[in-house]
This record gives sequence, structure tokens and C-alpha cells, in this order.
Amino acid sequence: MKQFYTTLLVVVLALTGISVNAQSRDLDNYRKPDQRGINVFEDPKDTISTFEKIKVRMGGSFALQFQGLSHENSGVPLAQIGSNFNLPTANLDLDVALAPGVRMHLRTYLSSRHHPEPYVKGGFFQIDALDFIKEGLLDNVMKYTTIRIGQMENNYGDAHFRRTDNAQAIYNPFVGNLIMDSFTTEIGAELYYQRNGFISMVGFTNGKLNQSVVEGSNGKTGGASFLAKLGYDKQINTDLRVRLTGSLYNTGYIPSLYLYSADRAGSRYYNVLEAPGSTGFRSGRFNPSFKNSVTAIMINPFVKYRGLEFFGTIENTSGSTNSTTTTDDEGNVTVIPTKDGKTQQYAGELIYRFGQNEKFYVGGRYNVVYSQYDDTDDIDISRFQASAGWFMTKNILTKVEYVTQSYNGYPETSIYNDGKFNGFMFEAVISF
Repeated sequence: MKQFYTTLLVVVLALTGISVNAQSRDLDNYRKPDQRGINVFEDPKDTISTFEKIKVRMGGSFALQFQGLSHENSGVPLAQIGSNFNLPTANLDLDVALAPGVRMHLRTYLSSRHHPEPYVKGGFFQIDALDFIKEGLLDNVMKYTTIRIGQMENNYGDAHFRRTDNAQAIYNPFVGNLIMDSFTTEIGAELYYQRNGFISMVGFTNGKLNQSVVEGSNGKTGGASFLAKLGYDKQINTDLRVRLTGSLYNTGYIPSLYLYSADRAGSRYYNVLEAPGSTGFRSGRFNPSFKNSVTAIMINPFVKYRGLEFFGTIENTSGSTNSTTTTDDEGNVTVIPTKDGKTQQYAGELIYRFGQNEKFYVGGRYNVVYSQYDDTDDIDISRFQASAGWFMTKNILTKVEYVTQSYNGYPETSIYNDGKFNGFMFEAVISF
């Protein structure tokens, strides 16, 4: 309870610092953290600068859910759960315009499911112009180019733009994220080129969530990961917008793949299909637990016609889940995968937004994951979500969701054997 009041106090103090003139808080090339940021993917690119002097924008978000879920399986003991409120979550965002076309972003989780105490999620340094070096430098290049550097939310796929990031839940029309939740924060750099609706991005990271210079058993401190995205996003006319992107994440040697396990904030479905006393915080999600060389590909179509929108996810990931190391006479270490696997994820969501400024919406999502390993049975997990929401203001959203999820193919000794959970979630979100 003390943590709740501490979090609430920080949010209230932040709110008191908000200017009554909302427009004065907007920054250049920046996704707005309220209803106006919905269906925005990469930060918009604009060559017009409003920079006059260093400007600090303090914002944040707050989310609270009431959970009414039940779960069952074939007989392995489960935690006893009932209906009640979850731990309120809160974010604190600092965005600073440092020079024309240059800004910094930092997000701190003030309270999350995994850590009730504050800790930094990550941040980045973004460059949209080189005027801070010399006015007009490479203007013809930078009018289409963005450079981003930091330990940050890496741009693999489009689904992460619509997911809930701890308390930042205003972009998500549902309460829960995807079953296989692709989200990671690794140190690296990304280079964007956006022109006439075409989008391209290449990036490199060190493949690590927790940074360390300590060498592993193979004599390495880590590896490197490569990211790429190519797509097209166009407002065809006043009624129709079409977007299609393909993304790649590829990594060499890494001790563990963080792409599906880096979210330390935790899932929205508390304690479902968890053992009594479990401290697991990613309930309802699936992590393929790949290591070493991993390749992940995601394709995302998005179509919006007036108030009706469709967003899809097609994802394929392959890698190994175990390995051995050998060392030759010269001390060279070789990592040999011993257990290969692959997973596929498919999701489709249909949302209808209506009312003045599309302040209401209803929608549904179907999500399924298939996973196969060399020496185990195939498994599949399926989820259906139905949701309805109301933007009370552009900064305040309330939503209700019905969710049902089932597990198939798990061995009898698994807690997921014939596992299932379902019920209702209510969520209130403030974002500014």
C-alpha cells in the first residue's frame, strides 16, 4: 500500500506540472503519448523545426486493472486466484529537445509487476538534423533520415507499437499483449530512411538486456544482433490508409534470446496457470527460449478504412534451445547447437472506432502460437480477446476485455497440460 501511495503522489506531482496549453508540450518528430498517438508507428518525420531553446517535457502514464479470471488444468496444483485489483503501474517519461532536430527520451518504470520499486526501462538519443554541427549540413539527406542510439526499445516488427509498455496502455485496444510478446531493450543504433510512404531501417545491437563485461564459458562477453525493416505506409485518400512492413531480427552467439523475455514489467494476466507461491511475472505468455544463432521474421499488415481497422501479425522464429562448447588446441571455442526448434505466431485484430473523434471502439483479436522442437511434442497456444473502450478525454481511456486462452500438446507432468484461463479484465489508463 505504501508503494501505491508513493506512485500516486509522483503521478499527481507530475500532473501539476503540466501546462494548460497542451500544444506547448508537443515536440518535433515525436509520437504523442495520448489518443493522438494511436496508429502512429515510427516517429513522424518532419523537416520543420520549432526549436528555440532547450525544452524539457515531463510526462507519464498510470494504469490500473480489476482482474476477474479463473484457470484450470489437468491436475497439477495451481495458485488459488480470485477477483480483485492488480498492482497499479506507473511510468515517468522525460523528453528533452536539445537542439534543432535533436532530442533525448528516457522512460522510468515507477511501479511494475516485476519490480514495485522504480527502475529505468531505457532511453535513446535521436537525430533528425545535423544543424547542431553546422547549419544546413546534409539537409538533403537528413530530410528523410533519422538516427537513434541508446539502450532502447528496438524496432523489430510493428506489434510493439501497439502493445502495453507497463503503464503506457493507451495505444493498446486490448488489455493483454500478444502471447509471444516480441519486445526487447538492447544497446545499439538504428538508421531510418522514410520517403514518399516507403520506410526502411537497419540497426545493430549487442544482443544483451543486462550489460556486463564478464566473459561467459565460451570466452566471450556476448554477440551482436542485426535488425532490419522495410515497408510502405500511405494515406491513399481521406478514408483509406494502407501499411505493410516486414522485419528481421538475427543474432549470432548469445547466451539467451531476450526478444521474448526482456519485458521486466510483466504481463497483465496475474498468476494465471502459475504454481502456488510462484513469483513468475509473465503469466499467459510463451517464450521459445532460443539461444545461439536465432532468426526471427515478422510481417505486419495494417489497413484502416474510416473507423474500421485491421492489424495482423505473421511471425516465424527459429533457433536452438541448448548447446555444447568445444575448445581446440589453440583455445578457439565453438558453440554447437544440440536441440533445434521453431515457432510460428499468427494474430489478427479487427477494431471499429466510432463517435466524435473516434472516442469509442469495439474489437476482437485471435492469436495462436505453434512451437516444435526436435525431441518433444508439438504444442500450440490459442487466445481470443474481445474488447471495448471509451476515451473519456484524449488522455484518459477505460476499457473492458473478455479473454480466453487454452494450451494443447503439453506433457501430463506440465502445469500447462490441458491448461486454460478465461474471464474479464477492466482497465483504466491515464497518459500525458
